[in-house]
Amino acid sequence: MKQGLSLRVSQHLALTPQLQQSIRLLQLSTLELAQEVEQMLDDNPFLELNPEDAPEEFGIKQLDAPAASDDGQHDAVGAEPEAAAHDDDQSWDGDGSTEVVPDDGEWGGEAPAKRVNGEDDNVDATELARGGETLQDHLHRQALSLRLGQEDRVALRYLIESLNDDGYLEEPLDAMAAGLAPHDLEEQEELTHRFTVALGLLQSLEPTGVGARDLGECLRLQLRALADDDTIDDDGRTAALAICAQPIELLAKRDVKKLASLCGQGEAQVKAAIALITRLEPKPGRRFVNVERNIVVPDVLVTSVGRGSQVRFRVQLNPDVMPRLRVHDVYAGALKAHKGEGHQALQQRLQEARWFIKNIQQRFDTILRVSSAIVERQRNFFVHGELAMRPLVLREIADELGLHESTISRVTTAKYMSTPYGTFELKYFFGSALGTETGGNASSTAVRALIKQFVAAESTKKPLSDSQISDMLKEQGIECARRTVAKYRDALRIAPASLRKAL
Repeated sequence: MKQGLSLRVSQHLALTPQLQQSIRLLQLSTLELAQEVEQMLDDNPFLELNPEDAPEEFGIKQLDAPAASDDGQHDAVGAEPEAAAHDDDQSWDGDGSTEVVPDDGEWGGEAPAKRVNGEDDNVDATELARGGETLQDHLHRQALSLRLGQEDRVALRYLIESLNDDGYLEEPLDAMAAGLAPHDLEEQEELTHRFTVALGLLQSLEPTGVGARDLGECLRLQLRALADDDTIDDDGRTAALAICAQPIELLAKRDVKKLASLCGQGEAQVKAAIALITRLEPKPGRRFVNVERNIVVPDVLVTSVGRGSQVRFRVQLNPDVMPRLRVHDVYAGALKAHKGEGHQALQQRLQEARWFIKNIQQRFDTILRVSSAIVERQRNFFVHGELAMRPLVLREIADELGLHESTISRVTTAKYMSTPYGTFELKYFFGSALGTETGGNASSTAVRALIKQFVAAESTKKPLSDSQISDMLKEQGIECARRTVAKYRDALRIAPASLRKAL
């Protein structure tokens, strides 16, 4: 084999650290961005928060001036924003807005400059959610009123601490005893006996049904507690107890005929018993659970201006989520005046601070541009609601703004828009197209809204099946198969027709 030399020309894309940071910041949610800013403020001495009274020197306000196009109309934001002003005097106090109008080319003014800072004395909603009494605390407080010996008190306390968030005791009593005394069979038997006595005490406490080992036992405990309720028929309660002793799958499917056969009851009595069971609480510890609230902070605010055919929509960034950052003037000036040991490393940190400010600004610029394009494309939604949503894919917005489709995907993920109809993720405004009889397209979002409307208006005694909903959509001129209806119904968390039927 003969060896030789040859020249080959090739191109490859290298992601610089600045570009990598820009891409990463673009896909962060609002809460994640706030954490990133706090981390950067702690790590980089050249970065500081911009005071409230400082004049805006660099920000999105520069984009408020409309740029006229060749056809006489105006683009929402204009071309790709400039990177930054001057490195030595770089700061950002971002604030921006734009409006979407019918056809008259009128655009709105600036967003309000007011910004609410998070003060230490403000009450956090997540802290309020965590401030309630736990299930264990509630049960321990009741156990104090019981006259128990030391061993029984310890056994009851052990069972209370072994409950899950729903109030169920998942681990068997003998398994608990074996875990505490793995090598002593006599002690295991003694512990199992203590736990059995403690379980009876636990199940006598409030909330009723706590300490159950499964759903059937939980329901039976609550039904037995209704023995003194004069408004409950004893025969219906007895039938309900018999039903709860059967496989719970039959109750979930509401298989009235099979339950009637297994329990030796009439179908009418079984239906009345099921109606009684539906009033019970399947999770006794539900109201004590500290559910982590997912607080949604909108990145974009859309407000309507005017009425009727002259209505227009102002699109503006939420000033509460935009960090006000700038380069520390004193440190930057000292670095410029004195060049000594470590100057190169400090210069690199200064450049990182400038890059961070620039990438934050570019992130919000892109969010505003994409949001304005979405509002312009989905204007009918903001006027008439979700039934007027039109089909929209990421490529349409990408082609309009001259951005890559992956960039639009990053922008619309975990970013929220506050609208007159509520707060929605930006991805909500994108939907596939379904064919219509007229040859046009209908948005899948609008079809889901129509399905929700059909189900809300149905008769509870005879709910609509997926096939019937499909036929109703065809009457509206929308071609939607039964399987597609079932998929949309599941996405809306609507139960099948058999489970929506009222007894």
